[in-house]
Amino acid sequence: MVSHATRIGIIGGGMGGLTAAIALRRIAGVQVTVFEQAGALGEVGAGVTVAPNASRVLDRLGVLDRIRSAGAVPDGHGVYLDAMGRMVTDAAWEDSAKQYRNIGMYRPDLIDALAQDIDPDCIRLGHRLSAVETVDSGVRVTFENGAEDVFDAVVGADGIHSVVRKAVGQFPEPVYSGYLVYRGVVDASRLPADWPMISQVWMGDSRHFMCYPLQQRKLINFVAGIPSDRPLHGPWSGPAEVGELAAEFAGDGWDPKLQQFIGLIDRTFWWGLFDHEPLTDWSRGAITLLGDAAHTMLPHQGQGVSQAIEDSMALATFLAAADDVSDIPEAFRRYTAVRMQRTAILQSGSRRAGAMFDAQYEFADLAKRDADIRVGRDFRRSAVFDYDAHKVAEQALTRFRKVQFA
Repeated sequence: MVSHATRIGIIGGGMGGLTAAIALRRIAGVQVTVFEQAGALGEVGAGVTVAPNASRVLDRLGVLDRIRSAGAVPDGHGVYLDAMGRMVTDAAWEDSAKQYRNIGMYRPDLIDALAQDIDPDCIRLGHRLSAVETVDSGVRVTFENGAEDVFDAVVGADGIHSVVRKAVGQFPEPVYSGYLVYRGVVDASRLPADWPMISQVWMGDSRHFMCYPLQQRKLINFVAGIPSDRPLHGPWSGPAEVGELAAEFAGDGWDPKLQQFIGLIDRTFWWGLFDHEPLTDWSRGAITLLGDAAHTMLPHQGQGVSQAIEDSMALATFLAAADDVSDIPEAFRRYTAVRMQRTAILQSGSRRAGAMFDAQYEFADLAKRDADIRVGRDFRRSAVFDYDAHKVAEQALTRFRKVQFA
């Protein structure tokens, strides 16, 4: 194991960066410093899903109970509905052993729950990265505020517009999905007493609307996907009028129950949905990527945050197996080799899921769309939710050692 004096700089204080800080400290025993460009830790107030595969990692890191208590576990299976609210199929948001289930999290609550496990002295706010470069003594990071430091290694968890990614020679173009989403939350006390505390998705007319509970069911998160070219002609996100959203689901072709829900929305924001093609590499020397910086994906499988959490466990496991700082580049190469295929599959799968929800391409045939959604339930369990990031990394280490000593 590398020395406890080993210093790792993490660029980005979002959900991936904070989880990486916890994992690197607990699993690899190194010193971490997290740099966040904003003046305070936080996220836009909307929901995010912590899937069973991520819960397994958080459990191993000792923070799952805190996150569960801040979030909302649904009453049972979610449902996919047609535009009028008729059942298409249920959605089993749990692993095969039923040990872990989806947790709906208010983003600020998840940030707070993770930050509680990190020494505040290890977090540097108001630090926007301007440059990262390899030097004889390690990896130098320089910030727009004039600060700089040198670390034994640097992890870029700085999102789709990653600066660190350029340092590993990767320059992907953002790919616009053709869709934007309206997001926000509704006070659950305003809903009918019998409102289902599960994930619900209405699908119709090339668009979809999802909602699920957060914050011990005090809030209901909503996400509505709408075809639009707006993000191609200006900002990628911004405030929106609730009337814009209501108009997209108005008329006799949509479930009155959904329209009732939309009528309770006080405010909303819109985001363009972008991803990028899988990268050809994530690491260069003692610099590597994690989360959206490595594999921005569309939200339609609820795996964006969960994959960053998996990355964190894998990265910490490989770093823990390094003997000293000179082995860090090899640890990062191994991490990259193990994680790239997994996330590339899910990037593609997230695009496909969006096409299903919105009846695009081959899924314009609704019978095919509905059949694919039904069979996808068991696939999610086995291929996505049952995945054990720590176990996979340990198995890979065994293979690498056999090759090394063959």
